Amino acid sequence: MTLRYRTTVGMRRPTTVLGLFGLVLFGYLIVVPIVTMLVQAATVSPKDTVIVQQPAGSPTSYYLWRVFLSPVAADLFWRPLLHTVIVSVCSVVLSLVVGGVLAWLLTRTDMVGRRWFTTALIVPYMLPTWAFALAWSTIFKNRTAGGQPGWLESIGITPPDWLAYGAVPIIIIFTLYFSPLVILLLGNALSRFDSQLEDSARLLGAGHWTVVRTILLPLMRPAIISAGTLILAKVLGEFGVTYILGLPADFNVLATSLYRNITTRESGTAAVIAGAIIAIGLLSLWVDVHFLREARRFVTIGGKGSMDRTRLLGRLRLPATALCGFAFLLSVVVPMGVLLLSTLVRRPADFSPDNFTLSYWVGHDLDTPGFTDGILVSSGVWSAAWNTLWIVGVAAVLAGILGQLVGYVVVRSPNRLLATGLRQITFLPYLVPGIAFAVAYLALFAVPRGPVPALYGTAAILVLIYMAEQMPFTSRAGISSMMQLGPDPEEAAQVAGAGWWRRMVEIVLPIQRRSLTTGVLLSFIAGVRSLSLVVILAVPGMDVLTTFAIKLVEYGHTQAANGVVLIISAIAFAGTYAIQKTTKTDLGRGLGG
Repeated sequence: MTLRYRTTVGMRRPTTVLGLFGLVLFGYLIVVPIVTMLVQAATVSPKDTVIVQQPAGSPTSYYLWRVFLSPVAADLFWRPLLHTVIVSVCSVVLSLVVGGVLAWLLTRTDMVGRRWFTTALIVPYMLPTWAFALAWSTIFKNRTAGGQPGWLESIGITPPDWLAYGAVPIIIIFTLYFSPLVILLLGNALSRFDSQLEDSARLLGAGHWTVVRTILLPLMRPAIISAGTLILAKVLGEFGVTYILGLPADFNVLATSLYRNITTRESGTAAVIAGAIIAIGLLSLWVDVHFLREARRFVTIGGKGSMDRTRLLGRLRLPATALCGFAFLLSVVVPMGVLLLSTLVRRPADFSPDNFTLSYWVGHDLDTPGFTDGILVSSGVWSAAWNTLWIVGVAAVLAGILGQLVGYVVVRSPNRLLATGLRQITFLPYLVPGIAFAVAYLALFAVPRGPVPALYGTAAILVLIYMAEQMPFTSRAGISSMMQLGPDPEEAAQVAGAGWWRRMVEIVLPIQRRSLTTGVLLSFIAGVRSLSLVVILAVPGMDVLTTFAIKLVEYGHTQAANGVVLIISAIAFAGTYAIQKTTKTDLGRGLGG
């Protein structure tokens, strides 16, 4: 009777009903696709019944054998895995070094123009990752890839293949792109570092490198590990950069190997590779948690006596400023300038006045088969732009609202098991690289299942995956904001007779409008830039700007592809600026704390 009574009372609580609804919804949108994909990796596909000599749907280890042990395993998995490890490790290390040095200069020194550089140096992280790959290809592409020559080749300098394609340019681009993330993550930690610790060590005779090794690095370890893990997770699922710069040199990583197997309808093989990518992501998370637990041994006890003293650079002040200026030039001015210039000239690398044109933007009857109109007058571009705005917009609004409701349940629900389950399940997409998550959605929604029709090829599947992929961030934002909102306003309205819906609409959501707006805008920006998440889900007629641009790359329409990426970059930058104005914050001051 007691259990029945508690169940009856609990079901009358709005938080219980919302929590159960959330578990069912996100269980189906997050857990079920992943499970379906893993099942697909262990059962016979209809197209492989002859090879396996078993009926479709039968249990099989064929795909595991094919990926890990077969004669083609080296090309399918082991070589892409080696390439992934090389790119990931080098990108993480170089990003931490470059971003760490820049973060220290911006937060701990008297460098000239610190305030301006603090914002300027995070601009690259507002742009699509593969925008840098297109800029690199525009300059360094050689005849290995065919099509239009790169700028250097156009003036008689043929870049070697190792510089034009493959690991070197991919690592350089990831370093340029993820260094701003390191600045964001380490900036806050460095700005709160008590300079008295450094002063005390130096008074005791410690040199500069001794202070860095024994004091600064141990205290910065949590932020460094978090930055490295986040970069690793993003590199694992990154598709655009490795596709553009790796494909011409047959340099495959796990993400591009996965894409190739999906495009050749090797669904079982793709499911195994996607599962391996997820496993690597989970392993990196375990390493992160383990080292962070160890890092708790290094703490400082501070209060009003802590000091944030700026280090005087002296003669190194101007060189430090020049270094930051060079970083901004290399990561923002050059790639954006190259993309823009490439859309304004007929012949690559010819900047004579008679070679400039606006035809690639507003012209008609261009000599580019399949794309004969300028970017701004092309029906294909406008269709992709409209799809981007409404599909990503709807997904962002849903993610923002659901994130607030998850936060409401987690903070207000007396049922800790329900709250914890909902919190964990909405965090799961963070652990799954985008392209692997897309494979999971393809596995679930490619065919009808019960009352749910096949969604592949529709806008619905794009809305759902955009929304689900952003739940780790919007739910955390909702939880954080709800923890700062006491229950008193809602309880007072309840005493006055207001129902739950009215309390939410007239009290809770209006108070949380800044958090809601931020969650929606962040989700929108991430969706606009995303390629890996939807590259295998978008079909002709349902392209968004990112998938439309990558198809232009495939067809060799360099100027058009670069122009579309500039539009994506402008939307992402405008959205980031809107967030800063809405929340009255400066992202350049760092994240955390």
